[in-house]
Amino acid sequence: MSGMLNSTIARKVAMSLSALFLLIFLLQHFIINFTSVISESTFNELSHFMGTNVLVQFLMQPILIFAVVFHFVMGFVLEIKNKKARDISYVSYNGNANSSWMSRNMIYSGLVILAFLALHFIDFWLPEMNYKYVQFNPEDPTRYYHELVEKFHNPIRVGAYVIAFVLLALHLLHGFQSAFQSIGVSNKFNSTLKAIGKFYAIFIPLGFIFIALFHFFNH
Repeated sequence: MSGMLNSTIARKVAMSLSALFLLIFLLQHFIINFTSVISESTFNELSHFMGTNVLVQFLMQPILIFAVVFHFVMGFVLEIKNKKARDISYVSYNGNANSSWMSRNMIYSGLVILAFLALHFIDFWLPEMNYKYVQFNPEDPTRYYHELVEKFHNPIRVGAYVIAFVLLALHLLHGFQSAFQSIGVSNKFNSTLKAIGKFYAIFIPLGFIFIALFHFFNH
């Protein structure tokens, strides 16, 4: 029993660490994308750096892909184990009384976000790999802005992005604090982390929605 408990705690800690890494990446991704609203040349410069820097391409990018896969796989594993534990331990378990709607539906919001990430990879990452490593096109440092805004011409795609980021906000509202709680930080800084978590969970997805709508209505 002790080994099982330790194993579960280890999984939660590992998942939380991957979540914190993804939160940092999401913030960095947002900052770069937001420059597309302010300055086409700045966005092109930052995107060109990220798209050609050796460390980013061959170290950070594989780590990011691994973190995404690891986070979602671990989330599914923990959800299955938690469900089995509830079925065994709580004959009259009342989910509504013992947890929030967000915490009970993290797996579903996670699935939608995973589907969105697949769309995002199809929209941006695969064309980028094709451009550089299949077609071997010469690098054009001014192409990034036009490639970005072109994706937001389609109202269906923009709608999918908006829905995905609304669900991401809900996912983050619970996940941000939960990640810190799993590594034993939230007990000491609970109120501060709650405030930071709410701000991050609302501001970052709202910022991405603004970027998508801005380019949709202005191009």
